[in-house]
Amino acid sequence: MTGISQLATLPDAPVWRGMSRAELDIAYDNSGAVRDSAELLADWARRSAILRASQPELIDLVYGPRPRNVVDIFPCGRRNAPLLVFIHGGYWQRNSKDVFSCMAQGPLAAGVDVAVPGYTLAPDATLAEIVDEVRTVLRWLRRYGPEMGIATGRLIVSGWSAGGHLAACAMAMPEVDAGLAISGIFDLEPIRLGVLNDKVGLSREDASALSPLLTIPSRAGRLVVACGGAELPELQRQSSEHSAAWTASGLDGALLVLPGRNHFTILEDLASPGGRLAREVAAFAA
Repeated sequence: MTGISQLATLPDAPVWRGMSRAELDIAYDNSGAVRDSAELLADWARRSAILRASQPELIDLVYGPRPRNVVDIFPCGRRNAPLLVFIHGGYWQRNSKDVFSCMAQGPLAAGVDVAVPGYTLAPDATLAEIVDEVRTVLRWLRRYGPEMGIATGRLIVSGWSAGGHLAACAMAMPEVDAGLAISGIFDLEPIRLGVLNDKVGLSREDASALSPLLTIPSRAGRLVVACGGAELPELQRQSSEHSAAWTASGLDGALLVLPGRNHFTILEDLASPGGRLAREVAAFAA
């Protein structure tokens, strides 16, 4: 007879909501679910390089001691404009800010300044350290931004995928006025139980302490949680559950589901002038 402790180690044993570890890994494999994800990332990198070349004045500004503690700032040219801080994704272990500069184009067209910070990737940093780096850059922007003519008005923190998690973690900060979390991870327990944790290295205690779903602040600005209607079911569930918990706590927020958008194409609604997410940023700024 197989005991409970033995069963938990079997390859097909359920580890999360009836899913085995292999099934859980597939449930969070956004790149595998979107056939042209590599091409989309390459196109973003190309468009981002063009934007950085056109606005090179405030690129790679140092906000901390580690190599990736740098931030790019793209001013819209409007005096006292709001500032959107966009945090890139990649399950805390992939990508860089340089791929995502083009996400600034929609907000810039709406009269919003944009900052795109880098952060140290796992396993070179723990998730707690990554969260702290994001908080550090937000404080840095508030402190030094006015010297560069930015961050004097409302500050909106946003991010995609792992960046959506990091944006949600920052919502309680006094420096933050509002948030837009796109296709984020808000409950880290399924991440802890799957292959993604091989590099992130979450303990059970980490997963609890760093899950926005379990650490909703008592006070915070408005948070819009956005996801694509064509995303993986687990990603849609994460967004809907966090938005429901946020508003149930008496905080201002909304769930925004974009029909037909998957985990990658949803970002075109931010990068495109007049896109649905770019309009959401503009509404925050109003």
